[in-house]
Amino acid sequence: MDNRKAVFAGTDGQALAGRLELPAGDVVATAVFAHCFTCGKDSVAASRIARELAAHGVAVLRFDFTGLGQSGGDFANTTFTSNVDDLVCAAGHLRDTIGAPSVLIGHSLGGAAVLAAAQRIPEARAVVTIGAPADTAHVEHLLGPAKADIETHGVAEVVLAGRPFRISNGFLTDINEQDQTSCIAGLDRALLVMHSPQDDLVGVDNARLIFDAARHPKSFVSLDGADHLLTDRADAAYVARVLAAWASRYLEDRA
Repeated sequence: MDNRKAVFAGTDGQALAGRLELPAGDVVATAVFAHCFTCGKDSVAASRIARELAAHGVAVLRFDFTGLGQSGGDFANTTFTSNVDDLVCAAGHLRDTIGAPSVLIGHSLGGAAVLAAAQRIPEARAVVTIGAPADTAHVEHLLGPAKADIETHGVAEVVLAGRPFRISNGFLTDINEQDQTSCIAGLDRALLVMHSPQDDLVGVDNARLIFDAARHPKSFVSLDGADHLLTDRADAAYVARVLAAWASRYLEDRA
C-alpha cells in the first residue's frame, strides 16, 4: 500500500493536511474519513481503518480539520459548520485528483459531519457513522464547567483528553443550531450506523436515534466490547472489514 501526504485548501483558504492511503492494486472506490472531535487524521481509529480499507481496494483520504494536527488556521475560530465545509473541500480534492468519494466515513462528531455534508457531495453513494452523536449539541457535555466561561468571555480554554483547546461561543451557538434529524431523514443514501453498546462517551442510544430517523437502505452493526476511540487494534480492523464488505454493494463498478 502507498501512503501519501495530501495538502489542499480549506473553506477559508487555509492549508489542510491529509494522508491518502492508496491500495497496492486497483482502486475500487474512494472515501473520505472525518475524525472525532479534537482528534486528528493520525488518531488510532482514522489511521487503522484507512489502512485496512486500502487493503480492500478503497483509497481513503483522512485529514486534519482546521486548527488541528498539521492543518492551518485557528481552532478557536472553527465551528461544526466550518468542519462540514472542510469535509466538502476534502471531497473536492479527491474529485480533482483520483476521483470523487463514493463513501463518506465519520467517527464521533466526524460522523455527524458526514451526515451533514452528504447532500453537498453528489457522488457519495454511502455514508458510515462510527460512534456518532445524533445531535451535535451532545458535544457540550465534554466542556464541563468551561461552558460557562465560554459563554461569559466569548472564548475559553478547555482541556480535552489531556490537551488544551480554545473554544468559542460561536462554536456553542453553531452546534445548537444544527438540524441533524432533517439531514439524516433527507440523506437519500445508503447508511451504515456502527456503535458500541459500551460507549461511555457517546451512548448507544444515539445510534438508535440516527437509525430511526434514516430511511432505507440502512444498516446497524454493534461494535460490542469496543471503546469510543477504537483503541484496540482488533476493533478498528473489524470496523474496516465490515465497512468494506457493506460498502461494496454501493460501488460504481458493482456488477
